[in-house]
Amino acid sequence: MIKRTLFLYLLFCASVAPALPGGKAGAPPPAAAEAEVLLDGKPVLKVRGSLLELSAQDRALQIAERLRELSTAAAAKVRALELKEGPASTDIVSGALVIMSVTNGDAAAAGVSRQELARSAAGTLKDALADYRDDYTTRSLLVGVLLALLSLAIFAAALKLIASGYAVSLSRMDAWAKAHIKSIKIQQLELLNAARITAAIALLLKSVRAAVTLLLIYFYIPLLFSFFPWTRGYSPVLFGYILHPLASLVKSFLGYIPDLIFVTVTVAVVHYLINLLKVVSDEIRAGHITINGFYPDWSRPTFQIVRFIIWAFTLVIIFPYLPGSSSPAFKGVSVFLGVLFSLGSTSAIANAVAGVMLTYMRPFKTGDRVKIGETVGDIIEKSLLVTRIRTVKNVSVTMPNALILGSHIVNYSALPETGGIILNTTVTIGYDAPWPKVQQLLIAAAAATPNILAEPRPFVLQTALNDFNVAYELNAYTGEPKAMAATYSAMHANIQDQFNAAGVEIMSPSFTGIRDANAPAMPSPAAPGKTPGFRVNLFKDGA
Repeated sequence: MIKRTLFLYLLFCASVAPALPGGKAGAPPPAAAEAEVLLDGKPVLKVRGSLLELSAQDRALQIAERLRELSTAAAAKVRALELKEGPASTDIVSGALVIMSVTNGDAAAAGVSRQELARSAAGTLKDALADYRDDYTTRSLLVGVLLALLSLAIFAAALKLIASGYAVSLSRMDAWAKAHIKSIKIQQLELLNAARITAAIALLLKSVRAAVTLLLIYFYIPLLFSFFPWTRGYSPVLFGYILHPLASLVKSFLGYIPDLIFVTVTVAVVHYLINLLKVVSDEIRAGHITINGFYPDWSRPTFQIVRFIIWAFTLVIIFPYLPGSSSPAFKGVSVFLGVLFSLGSTSAIANAVAGVMLTYMRPFKTGDRVKIGETVGDIIEKSLLVTRIRTVKNVSVTMPNALILGSHIVNYSALPETGGIILNTTVTIGYDAPWPKVQQLLIAAAAATPNILAEPRPFVLQTALNDFNVAYELNAYTGEPKAMAATYSAMHANIQDQFNAAGVEIMSPSFTGIRDANAPAMPSPAAPGKTPGFRVNLFKDGA
């Protein structure tokens, strides 16, 4: 075994040896092909380069074939391995059978003399043949049988342990489930009852038992094959089905550690940067930090936009360092998601852009009383895609931001602190009523109305001189735009009360009818709701 190790070491040294004289200084030697010689599935040694017109693979196959001839021949017919010197090679022979030849090129690649390399190779081959014969002796086969029986006993004990462990776990789980597992409900709707949850856990335990049993069987069969020389070659193949992927996975993970460190550090730095920006955004929103030209209500949407841009830029940076990012499957999924997003998000992008524009245009803010199109109400939510309005009838209306951006927006709450908004209503009064008295009555009605400001004072405009009446417009200031409907209703009631008390007839919006026009048509406190009769005077002098 020492000689075999020495030979493999010399071959390794040859693989990393410097270039021979005549080559380019400092340039690494060209990689020489090498092949492994196998005997009964076991690696014996490696050969490099070519001999005559034979490649390294062909040399390895020929040496393996000759070793098999020696290993299967009767022990009496096998002669010891010897070295036979030639002008250009040293042959390793057994009688008349040449097993392999060591050339000057092999020796130069290994960095030792040809004879020394041949002696090391001969010792390695001798040890391999001895090990092969030992595997087929009666003693070795009996040891294999005993080891197989012992492994079978251990395998049976392991199966019994798995079965008993599963039974104990199942019973304990059942008792624990009865005491701790409750049904999953949403109010009165039962999504999963306790029995189904317990059954799912039992199924999970059963699946774990089956997986452990299959894994035990998978490892037991290659182990059993390794005890006998006829099946020993299948053992590494079966182990390789699991070990090779695991080794590849571990190797890939170890190779990915530098990239993982870069990705982790980048994400951590971005995470803490965003936390810092969030603190600044909250301080601006609370008014603790002021920036000229930057409104506090811009802080939250601006933070969300900046956060999205930062994470998008971070993803672009770390994308090449993600595992599998260069694979065709990963690229195909990325292209598919991009096309799907492009086709399905046209209106969403339009609403998002409109939401950003509305944010910085500031046509309204949450809580404002607005009129958008035909909808009048209070803004209760602003988001990137939609805006929600609660109408005066307490109905929630959701409007896309793109629709709002293209609509006429009236904000009743935008300027209440600069004198309030003006509520106006129009009445028509006959020409027989003096206009100063009409204005006095209208102003008195406004002053008696709740939510109407004393300053600025209400005022009246005569907006039209119609055929049968004069149009008077009452204008009054209010600082409560959300109470517009109630304020209008109270104002109209006060106008009726003031004019009825003063005996002035309201002719709004117009008056037509057949009636006794000798007295004004006003409600009678004595007989409310009763229509008076006609008064007819048959005498010209009124007697």
